[in-house]
Amino acid sequence: MPEFQTSPGMRDILPPESGRWRRFTAVFADVVEAAGYQQLIPPLLEDLGVFTRIGDATDVVTKEMYDFVDKGKRRVALRPEQTASVCRSFAQHRPTVPWKVFYSGPNFRYEKPQRGRYRQFDQVGIEVLGVDDPMLDVEVIALGWEFYRALGLRQVTLQLNSLGEPDDRARYVEALRTHFEAAGEQLSEQSRITLAKNPLRVLDSKREPDQPFIESAPQIADFYSDEAAAHFDAVQVGLRALDIPFVVEPKLVRGLDYYRRTIFEFLGGTLDSAQNALGGGGRYDGLVEALGGPATPGIGFALGVDRTLIACDDEGCFDAEAPQLVAFVVDVVGGLEAAVLTTDLRAAGLSADRGYDNRSMKAQMKLANRSGASFAVIVGEQEHADGTVVIKPMHGGDQVTIPRSELIAHLSETTNS
Repeated sequence: MPEFQTSPGMRDILPPESGRWRRFTAVFADVVEAAGYQQLIPPLLEDLGVFTRIGDATDVVTKEMYDFVDKGKRRVALRPEQTASVCRSFAQHRPTVPWKVFYSGPNFRYEKPQRGRYRQFDQVGIEVLGVDDPMLDVEVIALGWEFYRALGLRQVTLQLNSLGEPDDRARYVEALRTHFEAAGEQLSEQSRITLAKNPLRVLDSKREPDQPFIESAPQIADFYSDEAAAHFDAVQVGLRALDIPFVVEPKLVRGLDYYRRTIFEFLGGTLDSAQNALGGGGRYDGLVEALGGPATPGIGFALGVDRTLIACDDEGCFDAEAPQLVAFVVDVVGGLEAAVLTTDLRAAGLSADRGYDNRSMKAQMKLANRSGASFAVIVGEQEHADGTVVIKPMHGGDQVTIPRSELIAHLSETTNS
């Protein structure tokens, strides 16, 4: 057993899985950049106050943040999510609106590790600030849907709801409080604790004693103002126009307190129902203002990398792939030829690797086989003397001997044919 290992909830992403993560982010960037989004790279570390604004009744703030006092006596936190960081960036820099950005990278939450959930976890996401238009809600949701399609996922369900305007939500929260308080000790102990902080969060409970009271709870739609109802109707009309299927789920509330109006989740059809959320988001008008900026509408989503890749494994799509080398150089005349040839091949845009430590021809050919390269480029004593190389196809075919000066042209032509 090694002396040092990763901390609980942390892990190494080894190749070729790490390559799949990089391709995941690249596919996401392709989808959202086509819609005018540009990348923002916020810091991992923020003032603690940036994240306390997301809701002091949420577990993210009260239990899960990695926060500490740094050497400058500042109270800081590793980011548990990135929407608040995006809004802080907007408040600080005041870019022109609409501000359409995307992000990717790790977040940190001290929670119980389980399948698809780690204390360091990656997300990709988009945020748009400065637009209060239900058609933007449609665009944001459609981009998430398009991304899952681009990965090859087909068993994804979109759940949709609206929390209405702030006054609507406040009236609904009080109705929920009255409803759940009437249940008394028939509610689970944890839900009674949650009720005191935020009655909305009780709707998230999966505990059996709570289910009858959740099923009979008031519906948010009964509290919508005319404006909120019209906004939600427009979002649904837009999604139908784009042929994006969805289910209105009245008990969907999302996990953070800053949401207003439209909220949504993408669920993986192959995952256990208790842990099947691949990602989601919604509208958070008011968060920029809470962080010291002007009153600014905003909407976005964050999608989890880990659970999405589990869903890809379940559906047999978006596999991990080892990089495909064009050439593996086998040099048995000292190693200098391999150094020069691999450098020349790479400069010409042809991927190439080599053996080291002056191993035997047999040992280097084993490495060539293991590398997955399409061709072995062999330099022995005779080839070195003649200024030639042997090109051996690694997956069938006849080997040829050609002048060394023709190597790049030969491999380029063979690879592209």
